Amino acid sequence: MIKALSEKISSYNLFNNLLPGILFVFVVTELTNFNLILENNFIGAFFYYFVGMIISRLSSLIIEPFLKWVKFVKYAEYKDYLIACERDNKIDLLSEGNNMYRTFIALFVAVSLTVAYDKIAIRFSIPIETTSIGVIIGLLILFLFSYRKQTAFIRKRVEKQIHK
Repeated sequence: MIKALSEKISSYNLFNNLLPGILFVFVVTELTNFNLILENNFIGAFFYYFVGMIISRLSSLIIEPFLKWVKFVKYAEYKDYLIACERDNKIDLLSEGNNMYRTFIALFVAVSLTVAYDKIAIRFSIPIETTSIGVIIGLLILFLFSYRKQTAFIRKRVEKQIHK
């Protein structure tokens, strides 16, 4: 079962979800009072993937717009991107690498914020229950906006196909 699952995971999922999740869990466990490493490797793999997915969503919803806003990066128009991908199949591969870099930026930001929060929580005796509720609410908001962004992305692709 694990072999079949590992064959289905794409390089995108490996480098944009699983690897950042594993790195986040390892570094945060080493640098804070949070122990996020799970004993069960099978369940751990899913947990680390989920943590990486959260980091990837942060990169897409926060890091990307911020870097665009400060004019650190400039993206091509989406319709132009789709046309170019049809003409040059390397663009998809380059975009995958680009997303990986953005995810790693979010990883470093997330680790830094987690370490800072750990210090603040200790200093002000913030109960773990408060932290847990904040994380759950934060994840709900993160995935609501992720859903909205993905729906818009799909709609743009559908509209491109309809208006060819």
